[in-house]
Order: sequence, then structure tokens, then C-alpha cells
Amino acid sequence: MRFTFLSNRIFWLNFSFWLLFFSYKFYDFTVFMAPEVAFARIGLPMFFHIILSYTHYFFILPPLLRTKKLFQYLGRLIPVIAVVMFFQVLAENQVLSQYSQSDYYEHFGWVRFVSTLWDQMSFMIFTGMIKFAADWFELENKKKELENQKLNAELNYLKAQINPHFLFNTLHNLNYLALAKKDEASEVIVKLSNIMRYMIYDAKKKRVALSKEIAYMRDYLDLEKIRLNNQFSIVLDASRLDDQLEIEPLILIPFLENAFKHGVSDKHPESRVSMELSSEGRQLTMKLSNSVFEKSQSNKDASGFGLENVKQRLELSYPQHHRLVIDSGSDEFKVELNITLS
Repeated sequence: MRFTFLSNRIFWLNFSFWLLFFSYKFYDFTVFMAPEVAFARIGLPMFFHIILSYTHYFFILPPLLRTKKLFQYLGRLIPVIAVVMFFQVLAENQVLSQYSQSDYYEHFGWVRFVSTLWDQMSFMIFTGMIKFAADWFELENKKKELENQKLNAELNYLKAQINPHFLFNTLHNLNYLALAKKDEASEVIVKLSNIMRYMIYDAKKKRVALSKEIAYMRDYLDLEKIRLNNQFSIVLDASRLDDQLEIEPLILIPFLENAFKHGVSDKHPESRVSMELSSEGRQLTMKLSNSVFEKSQSNKDASGFGLENVKQRLELSYPQHHRLVIDSGSDEFKVELNITLS
């Protein structure tokens, strides 16, 4: 049994209820009787109300909520009510009869039975409703927590699918430069180090500054330029961007990767890639265009996989706060992405 009741706001809700109830009744009774009499007439029944209410709250109601077995619940509840009522009546007969000018506390008839039972049931039901409400809120919080865990798991899975693919391409480029004994090999190592640092440390964060994401993409573009001997038109314009805005990491790079896979080839010197990033307030706009040429079916499938991947991430990270338009023409591929950053 977990008595978390004693350490959270539910405790203070219950405590406040009993305090307010006692304070109001005490103020009301002292208009007509001495304070010590009012204290006894309120405090003694309330003591037994509390015993029944929280015996029910902690020990009798939880099994009902778990098993939904009503007769088993009543089989536990009725004897407890009978025992508590017996001792309450006994205590009232011994203590309160000395303050009463009538014989009300000296006999136990139907009127007193119904009155006592009504009071006991009223307080028990009230605290039981608090239990129902507390369990409902706890269940809702657990649902949200599970949804968040699922969301994070899906995002991490999608990120993990991006990182190995990009690393493979970069190592392939480095191998090409090393075999060709080009001076740019050392520069590639430095930029690869920057990229790996971003992927290992920053990409795990929920949000990163756009400046870091852009630095990552510039390193990626520099590596591609080195591999392609700077013979193609490759542009990244972020002059109208507030780079201190924060974004989901690795959300933009798949579009660049797709552009190179689909729009740049040594066999096509007219190949080009252009990305423009701008912002207005918290609205980020990315416009990307690249040339198009025929590729093998395997490359087409890989390209499509990358775009589907980023679409899923956008749906998970920016639901109803993004707009993605893809225009696939015969000689040009265009992407426009708008994200309202939180």
C-alpha cells in the first residue's frame, strides 16, 4: 500500500475540509452552548467519521477500484461501518450524555441510527469522491507521461536512422580524398569532428539554437563541396534569419541530404542546390531547390525514405505548427517548409 496521500496536495485538501467543517460547526454551536460542550459534541463524532472515512479510503475502496467486485466490497464495508458506529454510540453515551439535558444519548433508536449512519456515509462518500478524482488525475498524468515517452522514443529512433546514413556518406568522402591524396583530407577530418560532436551531444537535446543547426549544415555543405571539387552551385543563405531561435535538432539536414542524393552528380555539371532560411518573429521559413536528374531505383528509394522520415519527425515535433510543400518537377525539385517555433 502506497501512502502517497500523506505527502501531496490531496492530504491538504482533506485536511482543509475537516478544518473548515470543524471551524464552522464550532462557531455555530458556541452561539448556543459553552465552548467545551461544542468541542465535545463536534469533535467526538468527527473523530469516528475520520476513522471510517480513511479506513474506507485506504483499505476498502482501492480493492474495489482494482477488481470491480461490488459484493466483496460490501462484505468488507458493512462490518467496518457496524464496528465504528458501535464504538461511536458507546463513546457518545459515555461522554455526551453528561452535557445533554435530554435522554437522547442514553438510548439508541431508529432515529439516532439513521442520523448516525447518514453522517457516517456522507463523510465516507465525500472522501471517496476525492479518491476517485485523485486516481483519475493520476491516470491521466500517467497517460500523458507514456505518450511523451512514446514520442521521445519515436523521435530518437528517427534521429538514429539519420545519423548512421550521414556518417557513412562522410566517411566515404574522406576515404575518397585520402586515396586521392588531396590536401583537403585534414579539413574533412576537422569538419567531421565538428559534425560528430553535434550529433553526439547536441542532437540528443529537445531543442537547439538555429545557429548550431546551421553550423552543422555548413560543415556538411563544405564536405560536399570538397568531394565535388567546388564545381557546382551550392548556396546556403541565412542572412534574414534569427539564428538564436531554437529548433528540433537534425530537422533540416535531411532536405539537404535529399537534394544531394537527387540533384547533384559528377555527370551533370549544371547541378545546383540552393537553401534559403529566414524568420519573422517565431515563424521559420526554409526554401530549398535543387536540380533533378535520373538516378537508380535504389537511390530513389533511399531519397524517399529520408523525406518520409523527416515528415514523421515534423508531425511528432510540430503537430499542427508546420506546413511542408514539396514540388517535384521534371528538372527541378522544390521544398518550402514553414514552422512556428515554440
